[in-house]
Amino acid sequence: MSAARAGALERLADLIVAVERPHPVRVAVDGRSGAGKSTLADELVAPIERRGRAVVRAEVDDFYRLEVDRHSRARLTAEASYGAYDHAALRRLLLDPLGPGGSRHYRRRWHDGWNEGEIDEPERTAPDDAVLLLDGVFLLRPELDPFWDVRIFVHVDAEQGLLRGVERDLTLEPPQAPAAARALRVRRWRERYLPADDAYLRAVDPAARADAVVDNRDLAAPRLLPRIVTPRQPGA
Repeated sequence: MSAARAGALERLADLIVAVERPHPVRVAVDGRSGAGKSTLADELVAPIERRGRAVVRAEVDDFYRLEVDRHSRARLTAEASYGAYDHAALRRLLLDPLGPGGSRHYRRRWHDGWNEGEIDEPERTAPDDAVLLLDGVFLLRPELDPFWDVRIFVHVDAEQGLLRGVERDLTLEPPQAPAAARALRVRRWRERYLPADDAYLRAVDPAARADAVVDNRDLAAPRLLPRIVTPRQPGA
């Protein structure tokens, strides 16, 4: 990891642990598809733990609606993709238990949209000073925004997100997969993910809601943009 990337992660970790709540701090890592949200959230675990805080790591892609399966998921339109997540399950199993007055008993996963039914995920207990790092698309939409204590938006250009996402998705194909597999992935991204992302950005303007915006176009040297502010307090 480059020194510049490590430095950006340290600054984000400082921002997160500076937030004081009587319950676990719930952090949303939002951004375009292919922006590098999961990688960033994974990399934040170590610096937060070095600051003495337990981390709960989760992904919104483990909270699809139960009716989404490996076949229907492949056929989702841009509009259907925006509504494919089960926010009621996300709240019930993760956000509410870790929020004000919550039990602290949580489940990190629900349904991944590939296998049938609920994931056999054990219930765990978080300490009061834990940090939840949850990454995924559309996390700052109005119906979810009140549940976050820190909001991070990861910025990349649309075409850059597409190229990264396609390369990531191709790792799911056999090594000898033909060029047609790449063309299919590119078409899927242009028909589904890019339009869904664009509609979300226009309607919600998540970067304006964020406590920190990470310019992740250069993976070796991500930059925290001037949007970084003092995190809002409850009720602010």
